[in-house]
Amino acid sequence: MKKLRVWAMNLSKKNKLFRELARKTMYIIKRTKYVITGLNKKTDDKIVVFSCFNGKSYTCSPKAIYEYMVNDEKYKDYQFIWFFKNVEKYEFLNENKNTKVVKSYSKEFTKYMQTAKYWFFNYKIADYIKPKKDQIFVQCWHGTPLKRLGYDLIHYDNQLNTTKEMRKRYKKETEKFSYFISPSEYASEVFRSAWNMKEFGKNDCIIEKGYPRNDFMFKYTENDVSEIKKRILGEDIKDKKIILYAPTYRANQHESGVGYVYKEEVDFEKMQKKLGDKFIILFRPHYFVASVFNFEKYKGFVYNASDVDDINDLYVISDILITDYSSVFFDYANLKRPMIFYMYDLEYYRDKSNGFYFDVEDSLPGKIVRTDDDLIDEIIRVSNEFVYDEKYKKFNEKFNYLDDGEASKRVVEEVIK
Repeated sequence: MKKLRVWAMNLSKKNKLFRELARKTMYIIKRTKYVITGLNKKTDDKIVVFSCFNGKSYTCSPKAIYEYMVNDEKYKDYQFIWFFKNVEKYEFLNENKNTKVVKSYSKEFTKYMQTAKYWFFNYKIADYIKPKKDQIFVQCWHGTPLKRLGYDLIHYDNQLNTTKEMRKRYKKETEKFSYFISPSEYASEVFRSAWNMKEFGKNDCIIEKGYPRNDFMFKYTENDVSEIKKRILGEDIKDKKIILYAPTYRANQHESGVGYVYKEEVDFEKMQKKLGDKFIILFRPHYFVASVFNFEKYKGFVYNASDVDDINDLYVISDILITDYSSVFFDYANLKRPMIFYMYDLEYYRDKSNGFYFDVEDSLPGKIVRTDDDLIDEIIRVSNEFVYDEKYKKFNEKFNYLDDGEASKRVVEEVIK
C-alpha cells in the first residue's frame, strides 16, 4: 500500500492529467459519502468543534477560544470536541468539562462535523467537507502574513500544484468560511486579497478583533514562566539568557527520493564557542527538519523546541527572538523584546520565492543580518543595550494594536450571538 502511494505521488508530480483525474475521482467519492451519511443528521446549536494544523497540535486561536469558552458559565451547557491525529497525546483534555477528544477524519469526526453548529479551525480543511447552511465555519488562520499567500503569489513553484490548481483550492476554501479572524486592518486587507474574498462575496466575513492566539502573552505569570522552563528545559534556568530561533520552513529542505534534509545555515558550533557560557538556544524548525538535525552535537546549548505544541510557551520564556520570514515576529512583538532577522537568502526569498507584502528592510522592528559573525555580534549587542524604540512602537501600532488579552472574548461574542 505504501509503495502504491509513493508511486501515485511521483506520477502526480510528473503528470498533471493523472493528478487532476485522481483528485477529482477521490473528491467525488469522499464528497458523496460525506453528504449521504449526513442526510439525517441535524445541526446541534450547542456543539463546537476545534482543530489546529489539521489535527497536529493543541495551540493557536482555536485553543485560546476553547479555553475562554470552557471557563465561561455562559457556555456551561455546550459540548466541545477537539480533533487530533494522535488522540492519546491529548487525552488530558477529556478531563475538562463537556470536552471530548476525537481522532481526525474518523467516523466520529465525520459525525461531529455534520452536526456541530460552530467550527473553529486555523488551517484549510479537506475539500470534500463543506458546512451546511446552518453551520458556522470560523477560519482562525495562524499568523499575520509577511509572505504572499494564495491569489497574491507572484512566484509559485510546487510540483503538486500549478498556480491555477492552487487558486482553485483557495477558492473552495473561501466559499466555505462564514468568518475569518484578523488581528489588524493590514491583515484584513491581505486576507481579503489572498483569498479573493470580494469575488466570492466574502468581503464582510472578517472579524477584526485581535488575535485570540496572543491573549496568553498579556495574561501569563512568573509561575507560568518557571513551570514552562522546567517542562521544556528540565529546570528553571536563571543564569543564562534564552534565544528562540524560529526560522520559516523552506521548500528546498525536501529532496525528492531523499526526504527532508537540513543544511545548517547557522554555524551553531561557532555560536556555542562564543555564546555558550551566557546563552542557550531553543531551536524550532519544521518538525520534519528536527527529525534529521543532530541536537546531540550541541547538547546543553541547542534544545529541540519543535515538539512544543504552543509557541506562546517559547515566546514568554525567551529573551531574544531570531527568525527570518516566519510570521512569529508579529506575535512576539507584543512582548516588546529584542528581535534579530537572520536573512542570509533575502534576495532569493523576496524575488524568486514567495515574495513579501511590504519592504522588510524599512519596516522590521529589529536588525537584518546576513552572516554568522554579524548575528553573534547583534545577539551580544541587544542583550546588553536593547531599547524599545519608535520604530518598534510604530510596528506594534500598525500590526498589534488590537491585541490586549481579550480577543477570544470579542471573537466568541461576535460569532455566537
